[in-house]
Amino acid sequence: MAGSRRLELAEALALGPRWRHACHALLYAPDKGLLFGRIPLRYAVLMQMRFDGRLGFPGGFVDAQDDSLEDGLNRELREELGEAAAAFRVERTDYRSSHAASGQRVVAHFYAKRLTPEQLAAVEAGAPRAKDHGLEVLGLVRVPLYTLRDGVGGLPAFLENSFIGAAREQLLEALQDLGLLESGSLQGLKISARH
Repeated sequence: MAGSRRLELAEALALGPRWRHACHALLYAPDKGLLFGRIPLRYAVLMQMRFDGRLGFPGGFVDAQDDSLEDGLNRELREELGEAAAAFRVERTDYRSSHAASGQRVVAHFYAKRLTPEQLAAVEAGAPRAKDHGLEVLGLVRVPLYTLRDGVGGLPAFLENSFIGAAREQLLEALQDLGLLESGSLQGLKISARH
């Protein structure tokens, strides 16, 4: 998020009642597919086109009736992705980071959940029937985790899109930390991730 700072989860939870908490999740699964029969896909990583025309991760604000951040996140996932999201649960062990935007008094909590290929396919197939499809969510997108021979197509071109808040940086950090890209794939991209 513009003008945000990273903080520990305990610090974020201690900010007090004047702060709102939003939770979002990167959902991914192994993918043995080959693009054009030669470029390994390795993993399918989901993002979504939001109502504001930006790319982001599924999730949203935690409400007063939610018992925990994870309860709120799992409720939001069902609303945005449909009933296939009930087949798994994002837990505290899937937590990755928190960022606070002081001017907005919003803390964005980020999670990454590994799914089976079947679970991910079910999410993609069921998303158009979700409560928020066509409203808050305009559609799902798979992140291309490869770079084409021209050095631009694939992930570099994808990263030129408009992302909400810290979603671009969260994506790059998660791809690196989870080992979803081949070693060295983010070399030139890390520099551009800071703009």
